[in-house]
Amino acid sequence: MSAVKNVIKDNYNMMLLKDYLREKIKDAGFSHAEISKTPTGTRVALHVTRPGIVIGRKGTSIRELTEKLGEEFGLKNPQISVIEIPKPDLSPNVMCNRMASHIERGTAFRRATMWTLQQIMDSGAMGVQITISGKLRGDRSAFEKHTAGILPRAGHHADIIVSEDIAHVRTAMGLIGIRIRIAIKENVIPEFEMKEGKTKKVDAEQKVDAEQKVDAEQKVDAEQKVDADTVESRDKTAEGYKAKTETEQIAIEEEKMKGLETLEKEEDELK
Repeated sequence: MSAVKNVIKDNYNMMLLKDYLREKIKDAGFSHAEISKTPTGTRVALHVTRPGIVIGRKGTSIRELTEKLGEEFGLKNPQISVIEIPKPDLSPNVMCNRMASHIERGTAFRRATMWTLQQIMDSGAMGVQITISGKLRGDRSAFEKHTAGILPRAGHHADIIVSEDIAHVRTAMGLIGIRIRIAIKENVIPEFEMKEGKTKKVDAEQKVDAEQKVDAEQKVDAEQKVDADTVESRDKTAEGYKAKTETEQIAIEEEKMKGLETLEKEEDELK
């Protein structure tokens, strides 16, 4: 029975640690933490979108975090390493936190859901499913489920391809739950390959060569026609996507969300 109690206690401490890190390094885009015990201490790998915020100037922030993990959560000699997430839009943990922040700041839940769905699919996801539940539009509890692309629901592929996370938001109406499931194309293992005939391969190669020549000519013409105004506009749009913290990223997304159509007015008229 003592072994069972130790497992429950460890899982409970892990839950508290995850909630603490989610709130403490919120601006760094915290995704998840990997904890492993070694003979010399405890290794803690933090997966974030902006490692510089976790480390701080001259390592001050990471030292304070190390001391708190040792004192409050009882980790023996914690050794923290920070890992940057290459594609934050394909991480369900990061997208759950962003969507929760949007709803906390007063954005309509459906607008935040559609924006998050669009961002994930534009980043190259194979499929995504967002479920939001709670007191969304009245006193009664309800839920909405939005899906896009291909998302395996069961079996071996669902275990390998799909990753998910859950977040909770406190609003004036009550607690709202957010669940995001993302299927990633890179995790798909091809089982079969289609073999074409030699004639088809020759024709395909000829078509590819012709298309490449046409594309090269069009690119040269397009480069010659680019004006200085278009270059400046591209630079401005590129700078707009670079945010130093997650709060800045959320503020930028809120401005872009204003032009998103959610069809809520049409739905109210039909009712």
